[in-house]
Amino acid sequence: MKKILLITGDFTEDYETMVPFQALLMMGYEVHTVCPDKRMGESVKTAIHDFGGDQTYSEKPGHNFELNYSFSDVKAEDYDALLIPGGRAPEYLRLDQRVIKMVQHFFEANKPVATHCHGIQILTAANVLKGRKLTAYPAVGPEVTLAGGEYQEIPVDEAFVDGNLVTAPAWPAHPKFLRAFIDLLGAEITLEKKETAEA
Repeated sequence: MKKILLITGDFTEDYETMVPFQALLMMGYEVHTVCPDKRMGESVKTAIHDFGGDQTYSEKPGHNFELNYSFSDVKAEDYDALLIPGGRAPEYLRLDQRVIKMVQHFFEANKPVATHCHGIQILTAANVLKGRKLTAYPAVGPEVTLAGGEYQEIPVDEAFVDGNLVTAPAWPAHPKFLRAFIDLLGAEITLEKKETAEA
């Protein structure tokens, strides 16, 4: 069973945290959700970012998301892949050198990494984007460029893959974002049509 590390924090984006976590569990992966300086059983607050025709997204209170593992017990080398949700959490998580070192491990080891929206801010701070092609929430695009990455402008419901890295602009991309991440994890999804008995 492959193990995935999900690094999150207070005011993480609700959909970008809940949906991938539940989908990966459904696929049979072991997913450890952690936040710096919080332990298993504690929660982070989430925020819902929505797109209602304004010049930027709106923010509404989301759910409390319970952590199922303690950050202090994480050893990055024990995990097969990394997932970083967006939201406001990456703003402060990127200041934590423990998080930065964990992220750098996944890139140095060429393990699958998936992140979207503002989660890319952690990658820019980790200095792992030189020469990489990726997308993000458009407001993060300049940070990608300054970090040496090649920002890809794509529709909000699309995902972009460059080697071990899967990125997307925001949660509307979940179907393609998660499919691309699962492909990198080596899963094969087959759909069988069930025959129904005629009445």
